[in-house]
Amino acid sequence: MKQIKISDLTLCDYKNNLSFKQKLEIARKLDRLGVDAVELPEIGVSKADTLLVRTISSFVKNSAISVAATTSRDCIDRAAEALSSAAHPRIRVELPMSSSVMEYLLHKKQEKMLLYLRVMVEKAKALCDEVEFVAVDATHAEEDFLKEAIRIAVEAGASIVTICDDDAILLPDDFAAFVQKMTEGVDAKIGVRISDKNHVSTAAAVLAVKAGADGVKTAVSGEVTPLREVASILGSIKENYGVYADIRSTELHRVIDQIEWIISGKANTTVREIADDGLKLSVNDTVDTVRDMVEKLGYDLSDEDIRSVYDEFRRIARKKRELDAIVASAALQVPSTYTVENYVINSGNIISASAQITLNMDGKLMTGISMGDGPIDAAFNAIDQIIGRNFELDDFNIQTVTQEKEAMGNALVRIRSGGKIYSGTGLSTDIISASIRAYVNAVNKIVYEEQ
Repeated sequence: MKQIKISDLTLCDYKNNLSFKQKLEIARKLDRLGVDAVELPEIGVSKADTLLVRTISSFVKNSAISVAATTSRDCIDRAAEALSSAAHPRIRVELPMSSSVMEYLLHKKQEKMLLYLRVMVEKAKALCDEVEFVAVDATHAEEDFLKEAIRIAVEAGASIVTICDDDAILLPDDFAAFVQKMTEGVDAKIGVRISDKNHVSTAAAVLAVKAGADGVKTAVSGEVTPLREVASILGSIKENYGVYADIRSTELHRVIDQIEWIISGKANTTVREIADDGLKLSVNDTVDTVRDMVEKLGYDLSDEDIRSVYDEFRRIARKKRELDAIVASAALQVPSTYTVENYVINSGNIISASAQITLNMDGKLMTGISMGDGPIDAAFNAIDQIIGRNFELDDFNIQTVTQEKEAMGNALVRIRSGGKIYSGTGLSTDIISASIRAYVNAVNKIVYEEQ
């Protein structure tokens, strides 16, 4: 069975006026959903652009992080630098293939464009193992020129070639035939990117896959093929057509709803509502509604705990605390098997983060030392070392709860064990301390229930 690679372009849509935190959260959700690549736009000279890519790289460990490069060789240097810590880095050399667009944007005619293409791909390949050539506006290009451009890109080191219909000028069957014709004999993975302005991009993408394409570019919100539709169709036809996408189908609609919620700006709901990961509750909701929401978050609580959560929810609904935080603070409170004795964290931009943590269990001090992708990851790894188990981190969030100079931070950790989710909270002016205490709080709940 052939796997179809899904790349998501949601964060490349400049119409989405998203904050740094929102972009990071969307990237994390896409990674959790199972998309093969999270695509980001070209990095400008602003340090904020580089910081965003580096931060996303520290959280996204399964999906490739793909950064565009078009305007100059310098942008390839910036992309490679920003992707230096990514688990699966990719540079996309995106160049226009129609004469009018390449002359307007890059002031180049066909011959010079082919030279520029080779230089860009070779430079990208020298700095990054995986390089993609995106033939922008390909359906407007002269066919012989497009074929030569694809040949040069692959020869220069591109392992992925994407054919674009950015104006949706071809009907689905014609586009599939065009892709097949332009890429015949090409020794690279073939992807497609199709405008959805005529609302037939999903059909075009699926027919292209049927004709041999290996990947589809999608978006949760934007002007290209919708992720929800493509993933659903591939999930339905896999047995009959021998193709599939490695997307978590059970979470597909929920995660996409969450991302749409973030993009729409409705996460800032009214003072009489609480929104959590796209799930909205009103102060007038019943205990059964709250129970349903808690179960959707993955918790399996007793009737007593559900009542405690519901009472707390009603009490603080006007304060808009998240439902996860309410569960962590109002349910499953247990005696502490482990308490935090002390910790030492080492971190910097030229060293790997490390953590030494000592926990107290009934008067016995146990120390764990570990490294990680960042100080908090290193701390969690050290705790796992002490406990002797590796827990799956389901979610992690930090919020300030006061506005003073030395603001208090509230950390919320959700970890999985035995198919259940356990949450813990920690409060401190030091976010690392808050995070460590939250993780230990969740671990104590697991240990208590197992005993």
